[in-house]
Amino acid sequence: MSVLPRRFQRIKNVLNSRMGDLTVLIEGVNKPHNLSAIIRTCDAAGVFQANFICDNSKVKTFNSTAQGSQKWVKLRNHESYSKATNTLRKEGFKLYGTSLNENSIDYRDLDFTKNTCFVLGAEKWGLSKELIEQVDDSIYIPMNGMVQSLNVSVAGAILLFEAIRQRKNKNLLPFEGEGLNQNEYKKTLFEWTYPELVDSYKKSNKDYPSLNEDGEIYK
Repeated sequence: MSVLPRRFQRIKNVLNSRMGDLTVLIEGVNKPHNLSAIIRTCDAAGVFQANFICDNSKVKTFNSTAQGSQKWVKLRNHESYSKATNTLRKEGFKLYGTSLNENSIDYRDLDFTKNTCFVLGAEKWGLSKELIEQVDDSIYIPMNGMVQSLNVSVAGAILLFEAIRQRKNKNLLPFEGEGLNQNEYKKTLFEWTYPELVDSYKKSNKDYPSLNEDGEIYK
């Protein structure tokens, strides 16, 4: 079993630009098309892993909206907001919650070049009071129209690409896989290249094999 060299190079190019220090945490967004759009945005922005607060074990998405991007962005579920925020803080993330209140800061006035997690809620209800109290900063996106909120996937896109703009200006965007630790990089490279083999290796409790420059499995 092998992969076409052109396909393998495409996979490597995408993985090389993935960022482990930029993510989102989604609360209360239950519509599959919105969740799918968020995941698609994460893929386009180079986010390695997206986080969700969900009492189910699986995030429901629409393939037609996500266009397969859920294959390329790791999805991590958290049972509660407290578990989510504790986990992300232990990993070194600063939490920026979208919320319009007296303490909110214009998102353009903040630095998103270090470990950044944007916390997003459903456009109708926004973030819960409990989660707002857990974020490091409340942020807002200025708007000049009659409406006071954006679709959650649109808001996520604005914030993620602002983080990318800031990182690009400081030459902080990864190009050679430096956005991930090497163990995670090698593990993900195998899973993306040979997804049909992942289950068999996991069931047999075997380590993934190494790949050569052409994506072939070392014998």
